[in-house]
Amino acid sequence: MSWTGFKKTLNRAGTTVMQKTGQIERTVDREFADEEAKYKVYEKECNVLQKEAKSYLDAMRAMTAAQARMADTIDAFYSAADRNSDGAMAGNAYKRAVEELDNVIGRELDAPYRATVLDPALKMNSYFPLINEAISKRNKKLLDYDAARSKMRKLIDKPSDDPTKFPKAQQEHDDAKEIFDALNDQLVQELPQLLDLRIPYFDPSFEAMIRMQCKFAEEGYEKLSGVQRYFADNVRDDYAAGQLDAQVEGVLQEMKELSICGGN
Repeated sequence: MSWTGFKKTLNRAGTTVMQKTGQIERTVDREFADEEAKYKVYEKECNVLQKEAKSYLDAMRAMTAAQARMADTIDAFYSAADRNSDGAMAGNAYKRAVEELDNVIGRELDAPYRATVLDPALKMNSYFPLINEAISKRNKKLLDYDAARSKMRKLIDKPSDDPTKFPKAQQEHDDAKEIFDALNDQLVQELPQLLDLRIPYFDPSFEAMIRMQCKFAEEGYEKLSGVQRYFADNVRDDYAAGQLDAQVEGVLQEMKELSICGGN
């Protein structure tokens, strides 16, 4: 930082302290404060959206990967008992189905999801540092303006013996006000425009995300439905009637009666 930059920083720090102690009046712009507050909420929501969008894709990958590992175990479990049984064939069919679903994630969800959901969110978030820099610059120029105004008013209340001081202070005040007003007016005008654009900007991403989720759900339903043909026709009816729970309880009872499970 140059000496001039350091001096400005030091002066602004002093102005801030004097404002806190009431020695310098602080300009309060309600319109800007309202727009900045709405912008900060939007910035936070966009950051959360990007984070959760990535978490969703990671979760889908983890889910299909875990499903594939579970399918390997089920296939090995049933095949070890009887490779030609209906259960073994169902286990093998389930393994093939989830392997195909895992491939669907990479082929039909991963790249399109990144292009239509993650990348737009990331691009939007890349603008925020620039906007925050503009807000920070506006706030610094506001401190300069408040300091210049205070200096001019003091010379009005108590004129100096030096006739050049007041014209110089007035010029500094006018220059500081002009710079601040330009930055402030730009932000007050453009921050609402930025927020108004959020819906048309994210609409395509939302639609694409729904379509991809529907596609994945349809693929999953189609592939897993094929596994059901290895089950008896009455299994679904038994489940609806609560009979499968009774069957499981019956088998558990038989296990409890075994000596190695604590039976007498």
